[in-house]
Amino acid sequence: MAEITDSMPAQREGLRFIRQLFRRRTVALGVLVLLIFVAIALLAPWLTPYSPSKLSIVNRLKPPSGTFWFGTDEFGRDVFSRTIYAGRLSLLVGVAVVTLSSVIGVTLGLLAGFFRRLDTPIARLIDAMMAFPDILLAIALVAALGPSLTTVIVALSIVYAPRLARTVRASTLVIRELPYVEAAQALGISTFHIMTRHVLRNLLSPILVQGTFLFASAMLAEAGLSFLGLGVSPEIPTWGTMIASGRQYIGQADWMTYFPGFAIILSVLSLQMVGDGLRDMLDPRLQRNL
Repeated sequence: MAEITDSMPAQREGLRFIRQLFRRRTVALGVLVLLIFVAIALLAPWLTPYSPSKLSIVNRLKPPSGTFWFGTDEFGRDVFSRTIYAGRLSLLVGVAVVTLSSVIGVTLGLLAGFFRRLDTPIARLIDAMMAFPDILLAIALVAALGPSLTTVIVALSIVYAPRLARTVRASTLVIRELPYVEAAQALGISTFHIMTRHVLRNLLSPILVQGTFLFASAMLAEAGLSFLGLGVSPEIPTWGTMIASGRQYIGQADWMTYFPGFAIILSVLSLQMVGDGLRDMLDPRLQRNL
């Protein structure tokens, strides 16, 4: 009974936070656009009128019409179907990269911030990795491991993990000196329990905010790698490969680049708006100005 009573204030606080968050029109719009993208990706087999890989040379470079809503590409493939299926891949890459980079980054950040002996080597490793431009490091890793979906996810996770690790390390350095952490250590509570229950729980806010920005960065980086031919197999539709193939027909078939380009802009912009709203609500210094 006591556990139920204790959880009720936390639930009310969570509902109040969600209501305040959605009062910001930019956040509400960003969430709406993101939910639409997710719903379309999940319902892709039922929403697409044609197979994304079906060739039809007779219908080559057809402009948008009632039959082909987004037109066709140089092989007669339906651009609308390919754009939707490419969105599924981009969302999959974003979720996978955020998950894997969070595991790596949070682990390194906690170890560096909590254990003084590990701080210097892990911090130097983070600095060394962040010294390289993100896209160049991703290109080098993909080129070394070979282009594939798994390689892209692993490479982008390695590239973006140091960002999260640096944030977690900086916050852990502050939290480990707080009285309640020192009291837990004095009571003989295990280090693992302190790191997970007392330190990590207080890091959820910055991790959540960073996760939204990493999601957007991962989708944009995946499109860039695919555009350069370093992403997944060419026969798999991605927004980057669609733009790369459409650039040869600029002026003749502009729709081949416009629609996947708009999809990238809308998805990344919606994630950025949600991330900005979360940052403003969860940062006490910014919350005073709201």
